[in-house]
Amino acid sequence: MDTQLNFINRSLAGHTVEIVLFQKNLALEMSALDVAWKVIRYCGRDCSHPVVFAQSFEVSVQDRWGNYTPRLAAQPGQSFELVQGPVAGRQLRRCRRDGAAAHAVGGVIEVLNGQSQGAVDVCLYRGGVLLGCKTAVVPGQKALFRYPPSLWVAVASEIAEGQSFQSAVLSEQAQELSLMGVARADLVMTGGGSGPAAQPYEFSLENVVAW
Repeated sequence: MDTQLNFINRSLAGHTVEIVLFQKNLALEMSALDVAWKVIRYCGRDCSHPVVFAQSFEVSVQDRWGNYTPRLAAQPGQSFELVQGPVAGRQLRRCRRDGAAAHAVGGVIEVLNGQSQGAVDVCLYRGGVLLGCKTAVVPGQKALFRYPPSLWVAVASEIAEGQSFQSAVLSEQAQELSLMGVARADLVMTGGGSGPAAQPYEFSLENVVAW
């Protein structure tokens, strides 16, 4: 089931700051780009913004001409392959795995470029919104995705939903919040202000309801 979050702005910055929510793909190297999953703008002090942290994923593949395959529902431990059909062209299909094989991959969603030629971008979506992307996956190479049940939150500017960015630039202020076992919670932002009295922005979960 999905986790229902209610973002509440209790900072001293009013509606002037932008908040970015994202996850880190643990199957990639630390230098990899992250994707802005959600961006909250113009949320005034004491105002709220609902956020649904869906448990479902979808996967799709984009070619160099901007064409996308139909999205397929995906779960951790599942494997997919992009193949070249004789009539339909590129097709993304789910590979069959037994329980032992699915357990062995450690909760990773993997997508193999099984074509004989042509690099592609592999896109993963959470709740219908782009969560991560592995670009330039060449034939014979796999895109791997593994996301823990946690959400990173930070104050940022000039970042749009679906945009890739280097999370290292947010490392000093981004906070990781575990959503393990959380059914509902308030995601509260505090801090802000100006001058000597300004405080760092902080994010916390309040009024947590467990599964």
